[in-house]
Amino acid sequence: MTAKHPTTDDHVARIQAEWRRERPDLDVSPQGVIGRLHRLAPLLTDRLGVVYRRHGLSEGEFDVLCALRRAGEPFERAPGELAAHTMVTTGAMTKRIDRLEHAGLVTRRRSDADGRGRVVALTAAGRELIDTAFADHMRNERNLLDLLTGEEAARLESLLATWLGRLEAPASTPDP
Repeated sequence: MTAKHPTTDDHVARIQAEWRRERPDLDVSPQGVIGRLHRLAPLLTDRLGVVYRRHGLSEGEFDVLCALRRAGEPFERAPGELAAHTMVTTGAMTKRIDRLEHAGLVTRRRSDADGRGRVVALTAAGRELIDTAFADHMRNERNLLDLLTGEEAARLESLLATWLGRLEAPASTPDP
């Protein structure tokens, strides 16, 4: 597939040009990256959501089922562990688990190791659904990424991994 290169006349470039005209004293070059990422995020979310909805799931429910499936046999995790793997609060996780349990995709039981703790496990129906939905999701992500050449995608992945690692690293100095 032929990669499309950004033009100097996209939405972000027009905004930058307006700011350069109005505030020539400021460096607006960061908008070139941040503004485009900001515009990409909802576009990607919308396109990814199509697959979740096709399988009757929300993005959060999809994430929970994926976290359970990635756990390997017997496909179970504690609710707190699920919250950490999906980066949501335990309260939000409880609501997701409730919906998935009601749909017959997961079960909850007391932990064998700690009778006070709980364990959430995929049901056979949940495993079948997430295996199908995840394969569909990966095809969808491949289609989205195929808008770039292989070299462009590899460079972008490397840059994003570097940037994310630096942003997520413990700060040695306070934020400005």
